[in-house]
Amino acid sequence: MSIGIIIMGILIGFMVGLTGVGGAALLTPILILLGISPSIAVGTDLFYNSITKFFGSIQHWRQKTINLQLVKNLAIGSIPSAILAVGMLHLFDTFFHNQEQIIKHALGYVLILVASATLIRTFGKDKLNFNRFQLKSIHEKRMLTIIVGAVLGFIVGLTSIGAGSLFALAMLYLFRMSPSELVGTDIAHAFLLVTAAGIMHAGIGNVNYLLTINLLLGSIPGVIVGSILSSKLPVKPLRTIMAIMILISGVKLI
Repeated sequence: MSIGIIIMGILIGFMVGLTGVGGAALLTPILILLGISPSIAVGTDLFYNSITKFFGSIQHWRQKTINLQLVKNLAIGSIPSAILAVGMLHLFDTFFHNQEQIIKHALGYVLILVASATLIRTFGKDKLNFNRFQLKSIHEKRMLTIIVGAVLGFIVGLTSIGAGSLFALAMLYLFRMSPSELVGTDIAHAFLLVTAAGIMHAGIGNVNYLLTINLLLGSIPGVIVGSILSSKLPVKPLRTIMAIMILISGVKLI
């Protein structure tokens, strides 16, 4: 047990509960900065997120705030794509021994993308509403949804980042949903995606289980406290600061 890792888990959980900004975008670059290899950081983060998303999915299932058809369409594209990404990483490492460099650079670019998506969700939400895609039914957008899932799923399999933020932005633009349904659908799909990618990473030895346990011990109480305080503190400025921090992390990793 590491007190330092538990405290880090508390802080990350607190910020996630307070701002809603994805934990992976905070956790993965911090683990790398602490000296953990990019492949272990990504694999551990996916495994850790699988556990946290499981409990979130149960709660939203009880609240009936999950659009199962949308989860299915996204998963058809995202899960095979994420598995392909992990397989390609392992293949490149076998032949070229450059897995760590690929992950590190990909992380940098995706963190910049996630920071941009967070700022768009924070300040441009109204501009994303009422476009022509939202007027179409889920059935009409099935193929487009699968393609979006495949593209973003590959990114998640490669970097562990984007299962929440990037998919949430895509759903916000493509579908007309209530905020609670958007969050519930996003978490339920993210659980399936990060679990599949996490199992693949675990299979090739990219998961530190002791590190996962320490992070969970801290992040669970942290996210509860952050969620309670989120209604009492101004979230938009905090979310903006977090997005800027993620952006800086991304630039440093490139």
